[in-house]
Amino acid sequence: MAAVTSSRNLPDNFNEAKFITFSMLIFCAVWIAFIPAYVSSPGKYSDAVEIFAILASSFGEAARELMERRETERRGCDEAAMSCGALTPGEHSPQGLQSSTPSLELSDTDVVPTCRLREEFGLYGLYKEGDIVLGGIFEIHFITVYPELSFTAKPESLSCERFDIAGFQYAQTMAFAIEEINRDPALLPNITLGYRLYSNCQNLEMAHRAATTLISGEDESVTDYSCTGTPPVLAIVGDSASTHSIAISRTLGLFGIPMVSYYATCSCLSNRKEFPSFFRTIPSDTFQVKAMVQIFRHYGWTWIGVIVSNDDYGLYALKLFTEEVNRFGCIAFTEILPLINNKAEILKIAKTIRESTAKVIVVFSTGAYMIPLAEEIVQQKIRGRQWIASEAWTSSPVFHTKELLPYLGGTIGIAIRRGEVPGLEKYLLQIRPVFDPRNNLIKLLWETMFDCKFQDKGNNHNLSQICTGSEDIEKTKTAYSDVSEMRGSYNVYKAVYALAHSLDNLMSCEPGKGPFQNNSCADITTVQPWQLLHYLARVNFTTHYGDRVSFDENGDALAIYDVMNWQRADDGAVKTVTIGLFDESAPAGQQLTLNEDKIFWNFESNSPPRSVCSESCQPGTRKATRKGEPLCCFDCVPCAEGEISNHTDSIECLKCPPEYWSNPSRDQCVLKKVEFLSYEETLGISLTTVSVLGAFFSTVVLAVFIYYRNSPIVRANNSELSFLLLLSLILCFLCSLLFIGHPLHLTCMLRHVVFGISFVLCISCILVKTIVVIMAFRATLPDNNVMKWFGAAQQRGTVFVFTVIQALICIIWLSTAPPVPFKNTQYQNSKIIFECYIGSITGFICLLGYIGLLASVCFVLAFLARNLPDNFNEAKFITFSMLIFCAVWIAFIPTYVSSPGKYSDTVEIFAILASSFGLLIAIFAPKCYIIVLRPEKNTKKALMGRAATKK
Repeated sequence: MAAVTSSRNLPDNFNEAKFITFSMLIFCAVWIAFIPAYVSSPGKYSDAVEIFAILASSFGEAARELMERRETERRGCDEAAMSCGALTPGEHSPQGLQSSTPSLELSDTDVVPTCRLREEFGLYGLYKEGDIVLGGIFEIHFITVYPELSFTAKPESLSCERFDIAGFQYAQTMAFAIEEINRDPALLPNITLGYRLYSNCQNLEMAHRAATTLISGEDESVTDYSCTGTPPVLAIVGDSASTHSIAISRTLGLFGIPMVSYYATCSCLSNRKEFPSFFRTIPSDTFQVKAMVQIFRHYGWTWIGVIVSNDDYGLYALKLFTEEVNRFGCIAFTEILPLINNKAEILKIAKTIRESTAKVIVVFSTGAYMIPLAEEIVQQKIRGRQWIASEAWTSSPVFHTKELLPYLGGTIGIAIRRGEVPGLEKYLLQIRPVFDPRNNLIKLLWETMFDCKFQDKGNNHNLSQICTGSEDIEKTKTAYSDVSEMRGSYNVYKAVYALAHSLDNLMSCEPGKGPFQNNSCADITTVQPWQLLHYLARVNFTTHYGDRVSFDENGDALAIYDVMNWQRADDGAVKTVTIGLFDESAPAGQQLTLNEDKIFWNFESNSPPRSVCSESCQPGTRKATRKGEPLCCFDCVPCAEGEISNHTDSIECLKCPPEYWSNPSRDQCVLKKVEFLSYEETLGISLTTVSVLGAFFSTVVLAVFIYYRNSPIVRANNSELSFLLLLSLILCFLCSLLFIGHPLHLTCMLRHVVFGISFVLCISCILVKTIVVIMAFRATLPDNNVMKWFGAAQQRGTVFVFTVIQALICIIWLSTAPPVPFKNTQYQNSKIIFECYIGSITGFICLLGYIGLLASVCFVLAFLARNLPDNFNEAKFITFSMLIFCAVWIAFIPTYVSSPGKYSDTVEIFAILASSFGLLIAIFAPKCYIIVLRPEKNTKKALMGRAATKK
C-alpha cells in the first residue's frame, strides 16, 4: 500500500498506480471496519459480516479494473487511432456528444468514434416503423428459463415459455391504437407513429433488458450523427408489474423518458420525487384499498385475514390495507405467498386459513402467485370463506373453472373499469403469421393457439403438427379474441391515446407562447422525451367510450373501479358479474354503490357472513380487551350500577348525574326514585292508622275520666294531672304524623319540636304524679304537713317549668341550626333519600337527653315508691310504664342510627307509638278497668279498705 501510494504521481499518461491506490484504500477501509463488527455480531450475523467484507473488497478490485478499461477506451478514442469508424472529413461533432467528447475542428484526416453494440438480448417482440416510435413492455410469457452457468463458456440468452394469449392481446391493443391514430386525420396529422413492443416474460431481468433495448435502440453501430432527431423510442407503455415498473422507472426518470403503465398499482409509484416520469392509467392501490374498506364497513366485517404476494405490489398494498383496517377493525392473520411454488409455505397458509375464525380473506396478488394456493384450497376442501380479490386476479380467466366454483364462488373483487374499443376484435382476427425476427411474437401466438409448429430449417422431423399459416383464427375462442371484458386492454388503449394527445398538444404550440426556455416550442421532428413529459402531465381528453383521461399531480389516473362477483355460469364454471361501482370522485357517502340483489353468497344461508372476532357489545355493556389479543377481540362487561352505555361497542361506561341512576338494562339514566315515608305506601298507612288509634284511645280514656271525674279513683290520682297527661299522650300519638309524608321545611322543624315538648309534658305529669304519691304517703304520717307545700298550683308550676326548659332547648336549636329537608344520596346510590336533616346533632341530643333525664328520675322515684302501703298504689303502674318507656328509647338509639332512609323515621315513629301506648296502658288501663268493669271498687271505702286490711 505504501509503495503504491508513493508511486501514484509518477509521470505517465496512464498511471495504474492511481487506480491501485484507490482499490487498496477501499480494501483497507473494509477490513479495518470488519474487525469490531465481526467481534460484536452474534451467531449467523458474524458470518454475514465476514461475507460482506469479502464481497466489498472484491468489488473494490473490480471497480479498479473497470476504471482502467474505461481510461483505455477514452484514450483510444481521443487518439482516433483505434478501431473506430471514420466520419466524413470536415464535419463537426454534434452538440449531443459535447459533454463527453471535446469539440474538435475536424480535418480531412480526423476520425469520429463509432460505438458498437456488444450484444443483442434476443427478445420477443413486435415492431413497426414510424416517424415517432413508442415502446411497450407486456407480460406475454409466464415463465423465464435460465441457462446453465458452467463458467467455462459464455452463457446462452434467457428464454421464455408458456405463451400468455391474454397478455398478447394487450400488446395487440397498443398496435391497434397506433394504427387507429395514424388513420385519424385530426390527431397528429402528417406524423406516423410506430411501435416496438417486447415481452417481459414476467421477470424483472427480462423487463429491464427490454427497457434498455428500447431506449438505446437496436442499431449495431452508433455515431455522433445518431444523436440527431428523435430518440429510438419517445415513451414507453408498461410495465404491468409494480416491481418491474419501479426498477425501470428509476432509470427512465434520470433521462426524463415518460413511462405510462396500464397495470402497475403500487402506491409507492405515486412518489414524484422518486418517479418523476411515471404515469399510469390504472388507479393506485391507495384507492383500491379504500374501495375494499368501504365494502367491509358496509357489511360490518372487522375480522379480516390478509394474503399478499412477496413483491412490491403485495407488500405495499399490505401496508396501506393494514393502516386503513386498523381504523375500524383488526387483521386476523397475514400471510405472504412465495414467489416460487414452495409447497411447505402453501400448506402453512392453508392451515392458517382453516384454523382462523376470520370468514373474510383479502388477497393482493397476481394470478400466477395465487394459483398454487387455490389448488391447495380445493385439495383440502376449505369452504365457508368470503374471498376478496384485488384487481390483479379478479378477472383472470385462470380461476374461472368448475373445480374452483365450490370454494372460490361468491368472491367479491375489485376490477379495473371496463371499457370498449370499437374495431379491436376485427383487428385481432386479421392477424397472420410473419417470419420477421422483429415480429417473432406473432409466430409464437400462432403456434400456441393452434398447437402446432412452423417448419424451420433443420427442424423437419418429429413434429406432431405442422403450422401452415392458413389456419382459421376466427373459429377459435380464446382470451386473445375475447373483447367482452375489456379492462387491462382498455387501459393500454388509454395509455397510447394519452401519449398521442400529448404529442398533438405539443404540435399545437404557438411560436413565442411555448412552455420552454424563452417561450419556445418543441419541434415534432426533433422532440425529446422531457419535452413530451411536460405535455403528458397536463393531458386531458375523453375516449370514444366516454371516459375522461387525465393525471393528477402524482401521475395517477382517476379512480373508478367495477365491483365484481364470481357466480355460476351456465356450463358450471365461474363467470364474473358486475355488482357495483366505486368512484373516488363522487361525493362522500356515495362513492360505493352495490346492487345487492345480484350478489351470490357462497354460504348455505345465501347471505353475507359475519366476520368478527367478538360480537358487538350492546348498550348497557362496555368492551374489555383480552390480554395479548387484538383490539377486536374483547369481552362485553355489564356497566356497573349508576353507569350506562347508550350505544354499541362502548369503550367505557358513563356515570349518571347525581340525581339520576341507571335503569336495569344500564342503557339509560333515569331519575332516581325519591324515597320517603309516604302516606300512600303500606308502612305509612299502617303507622298512620296506629297513630290515630292511639290518639283515639287516649281521647276515649280522657272522655271516661272527664265523665267519672268525681269518682274516687279519678279524684284519688289528681284528676287535673291525669287530664293533662292524657292530652299530652294525644299530642304524642299525633306528633308521629309529622314524620310521615313529603318532608317540608315546616314539618322538619315541627316534628322534633312537637315530639320533644309533648313527651316532656307527658313525663313531667307522670313525674309530678309520682312526687304527689310519695308526698301523699308522707303526709299521712303524724306531724307531717308537706302536702301544703306541693299543692295543685305547685304541681302545675312544676309541669310548666319542666316543659318550658324543653321549649327553650327547641328554640335554641331552631335558631342556630334548624332541621331542613335534605336529599340524601349517601345511603343508597340508586335512590334519593328525602329526609329531614336534623341540623344540629347537639340540639337533638339535648332534646332526647332531657326527656331521658326526666324519665330516669321518674323511674327511680316510682321504683322507690312501688311498695307504699296503699290499696291502689299508682307508683307501681308508673314504675312499669317508665320501664317500658326507658326500654323503648334505649333500644331506639342504635336502631335509629343504623336504619337508612325512611326506615329511620319509621323507627322513631315506632318508638313514639310504643312508648305512648306503654304509658297509656300501664297507667290508665287498670283505672279504666275499675271504672268501667268493676264500679263496685270505685268507692272510697273500697280504696281505703285494702289499706286497712294490710294494717
